[in-house]
Amino acid sequence: MFVRSLAWLLALTCLGSGAALLGGRQLLQQRPLPDPGTPLGTLERLQRFDPDPMRRREAALLLLADLDRQPGGGDPVRAGQLLRNQAWGRDPLAAVVLKRDAQAAAQRGDRQGSDRRWRQLLRRFPGSPASADALYALGRQQPERRSQLLRRFPAHPAALAAAVEAGGRDGALHLARWGVRWPGAKAVIEARCNPAERPGNPDERNLLARGLAQLGDSKAALACLDTIPPSPSTQLAIARSLGRGGERGLQAEARMLSLAQTWPTSPEAAEAAHWLADSDTPTSLAALEELPAALQDSAPVQARRALVLGQPSAALMVMRRWQDDPASWELQWQLARQALLSQDWRGAAALLGTSALDGVTLPGPLEARRRFWLSLSQWQLGDQAQAKAGWAELLANHPGGYYGWRAAVRLGRDDIDLDPDTAPGLVPPPWHPLDSGRQDLDRLWRLGQTLEAWEQWRHLRGEPATPDPAQLLVEGRLRRGVGDHWMGLEQLEQASLRLPTGQCPQILTLERSLDEPAFTDELNLAARAARLPATLLAAVAKQESRFSAAVRSPVGATGLLQLMPETAAELAGAPLPDEALTDPQRNASLGARYLRQLLDRWEGNPLLMTASYNAGAGAVEGWISPLLQVTPELWVEAIPYPETRLYVKKVLGNLWSFQEPRLPLCR
Repeated sequence: MFVRSLAWLLALTCLGSGAALLGGRQLLQQRPLPDPGTPLGTLERLQRFDPDPMRRREAALLLLADLDRQPGGGDPVRAGQLLRNQAWGRDPLAAVVLKRDAQAAAQRGDRQGSDRRWRQLLRRFPGSPASADALYALGRQQPERRSQLLRRFPAHPAALAAAVEAGGRDGALHLARWGVRWPGAKAVIEARCNPAERPGNPDERNLLARGLAQLGDSKAALACLDTIPPSPSTQLAIARSLGRGGERGLQAEARMLSLAQTWPTSPEAAEAAHWLADSDTPTSLAALEELPAALQDSAPVQARRALVLGQPSAALMVMRRWQDDPASWELQWQLARQALLSQDWRGAAALLGTSALDGVTLPGPLEARRRFWLSLSQWQLGDQAQAKAGWAELLANHPGGYYGWRAAVRLGRDDIDLDPDTAPGLVPPPWHPLDSGRQDLDRLWRLGQTLEAWEQWRHLRGEPATPDPAQLLVEGRLRRGVGDHWMGLEQLEQASLRLPTGQCPQILTLERSLDEPAFTDELNLAARAARLPATLLAAVAKQESRFSAAVRSPVGATGLLQLMPETAAELAGAPLPDEALTDPQRNASLGARYLRQLLDRWEGNPLLMTASYNAGAGAVEGWISPLLQVTPELWVEAIPYPETRLYVKKVLGNLWSFQEPRLPLCR
């Protein structure tokens, strides 16, 4: 009896202990996951004392990410301490730990320890993108490792760096195919195109020439081809690199037409026809007449003809036939804009409210533009109630940007603030999940390993970049995460023009990502010194340079706020070396002084100040008219320089969004 009772007691005890352990594990798993927003003190405690080894590793990587942000990239000794004993198991994070540990060892001067970790990484995780860095590092003494790298991870940044170092035929072809914009790629490709070196194979020559054209160097591309005929894709790339203005624009037009006539059924021919339809050269209409019949009967070509004819019936026919084509949307806007500029409010309302596009969901920025001007037309026609309802709907669904600002002003709800004492300052953006659809990428992003996430994405994506808006959103965020704001913002802008408005969660993420400032410390400091809102500096920097401190325009404008050297010298009181203008703090300080001068000159008028920053105060002086006070939105639309017209809308839309981030109503 006693034995039987003891057995039952032991069984119940084991069951209870097992249930307690299971319950404890479930409770541990239900805790919030650490991320870059977790306080450092909490991460320190997790890394040292948490009972879950996975959380200890995640906390260590987050602490390492904070170390990376320190001046000089942090202390490699401390990095090694954080990573010690964290490379256990088969989880992909172990590969990242080994890579980071190998890099830290190399920084400490421990080459043997670094190589040992690289070899361990290759042995345990041969398919991990982190192993690309191992092949690169070990390839210094073992060249065959570099060959493996190019084959197994062709689009990985380590492979592109190896191709630049290798040069020659293989390096040039690899870069032209997988990473033409990688630093140093152009020089390698040009060297291979040298007459003494260039290949006789037409496919290889086209690949090299196409790469040079994609970099904007049509002259080098044509020299590389020499007598080799261009393929359709090479011809398209060369034509695009020539641009649209002046004599080069006419050369581009001739190449586009030749492409369409020579390969009329190719995808490149369709793109060429679209390009020609958007051209405004004196011979562009005649070029459209020379297109093959199938290309003439396309939305871009027919939309251009309808716009030239100016006949509403022809325009309606195009819009009804090609409802979902962006050419129809642009046709609607251009005809409406003509009506607006002539203050034909009834005609504008008819065009913007036309049933020809019923059922079409425009991308957010285009729908905001349509809704604003339709409401203003209704207001001018005396239907104030409907106009207010339209502006309120615009604010609910597209609250940011230029048209969100103007709708808020029209409703008397809010306005931009140019008073430095009351305008909000800039704050670093909070962390948000990546939501890429790939668990491995999302976890790397959550653990602050943005460079690892970007390199893994680059390896998975390959070349060229995808036009899919969801992937553009992910890549744009990853690029911004590693400091490539130039391409990151470009891809986010492309996503905004392609993402359907029904994709609400992605739209919320997109809006947040577009409205994240960079260089907040530098801009705040410069703004305080010039007595300006820091949000104004951020708004200008986003449009001028996409927050890229080293970018230089073809005419010499340099840095965050794209200052011309002459203007900068005048503001500084002495000539400045080039490196001074690429310094974010120096550039922001000088740009802030210039904006302060313009704001004072125009007595606080943001439209005149912004237009002057782009076109010059002298030009803007000649544009002032009563329309500026009566209907300022129409004054902006009448600016004769298309670049300045867009610039004013972008900068002031940025300012509105930076001052009070607003997210659309999610349905």
